Amino acid sequence: MSLPKRDGVHDRYYLIHKPDTSPEVLAEADLCIQDVLNGTARENHSAYPTVVRNHNGTPFLPNQLLERYLSKLPLKGFPYEEAVTFCDALRRLVGWQEICYTLEKYIEKQVQERYFEAGEKEDDFTPYPPCTVWPELRPEDVDEGLLRFACYVAICHTVYGQSFESLTTEHILSLVSQIRPDMVKELKTNGSGKLPPNIQKRKTKHLTASANDAFATIRITARDCGEGACEEALSYLIEILEQPEFPRSYSIEFRGPEKIHLPIPGLPKKGVHQLFACAVRYPRLHVRMENYARLAMQEDEWYNNLSDESCAMPGTFAVFALGLDGPKWWRLVCDYLDRCDDEHSSLQEKFIHTFFKKYGFTAQSLPVLVHGVQSMQNLKPAKEFRTLIANEESLDALLEIKGHLEYYLSEESGSNKRALAYLWHDVLWAIWGTTSENGGSKVIKTAPKELKEKYQQVFA
Repeated sequence: MSLPKRDGVHDRYYLIHKPDTSPEVLAEADLCIQDVLNGTARENHSAYPTVVRNHNGTPFLPNQLLERYLSKLPLKGFPYEEAVTFCDALRRLVGWQEICYTLEKYIEKQVQERYFEAGEKEDDFTPYPPCTVWPELRPEDVDEGLLRFACYVAICHTVYGQSFESLTTEHILSLVSQIRPDMVKELKTNGSGKLPPNIQKRKTKHLTASANDAFATIRITARDCGEGACEEALSYLIEILEQPEFPRSYSIEFRGPEKIHLPIPGLPKKGVHQLFACAVRYPRLHVRMENYARLAMQEDEWYNNLSDESCAMPGTFAVFALGLDGPKWWRLVCDYLDRCDDEHSSLQEKFIHTFFKKYGFTAQSLPVLVHGVQSMQNLKPAKEFRTLIANEESLDALLEIKGHLEYYLSEESGSNKRALAYLWHDVLWAIWGTTSENGGSKVIKTAPKELKEKYQQVFA
């Protein structure tokens, strides 16, 4: 079979949504869909845009394959299981972001527009309009399989999407709940059903716990906060995060009898904070805390039940607890800071202030400061910092950092003098604040005589 020639911008893939698409191309597309189901389709891992190739090597855009597949499904007697099987296979092949928009638009067209009347949005910040069921809609007009597929799409937005996609989850489930509240209630009770039963619910002599992947929630109620209870809680969290289907942004709702928190002023006093403040008291559990933190901390993911001003990446409280415990965990702290969202996350500033008040500025501790200033915008100093740095050992350690500052930048930026200067400016600001400006003239002027030369080197 001879396929039509591709031209121009589309020479890397075939378009299959045009009215004049040739039968040969559509046949290859259908073959590609079957190959996705069989596991024999291939995706280009590095090139842009992402394409899927069938076993003949014919390339197509993933969203167009999905559109074609969905367009052939009946809306009465919708084959829910078959549709989920294909979508899961395609997602595993190309990633959620390649197909999420197509799925959202499909639900909008086939569920929202067919079953609901959309009102006016209250304001420009509300992502979806209020929707009410069409008055003339009859129960027999609603297809159960299609509603179940809508629930599947809703869950995927939470499980595989970015944190803000939970808004889409809420919207789709609010639609389904107006027609089949029992369907949504089942999801709220048991999740998607993909988690193993002993992870969905767990009860021991120390705690009662549950995990719901559909709503990205973990609930733990501890009867005590001793070592055994904390160990079981940590093990449970690790087991959950080892499940590939569990969302990477989620809520931990912990309740325990001991209301203790880390000695870091300003941290939100939530249950997740309480859990790790309890666990860090037991040295035997520290490695397990690190295991949880390394599984949990991922860029652009969040604990969902913290307010915007206290937003925190999963793993935050475990990292802070271990970081205050001693130098053994400072590599973990630096790795955590490297993953922080420098536009939204600022809780690390509170940790950094407490950290340096406890450990001072040393050759071991100063890398935390450098990673810290890179983790957020405008890290402010604590008022104690200028006193804590004012000794020969600390200034020598700071000069050592200055001499190897390129280690803290990418290979490309490490040779960029402007990038190095910006980073050093931020480090100085994080210690001395406004007095670091104008070459640190105010700092140098008030420096002890025996340290003045070192201050001059620092600001040179």
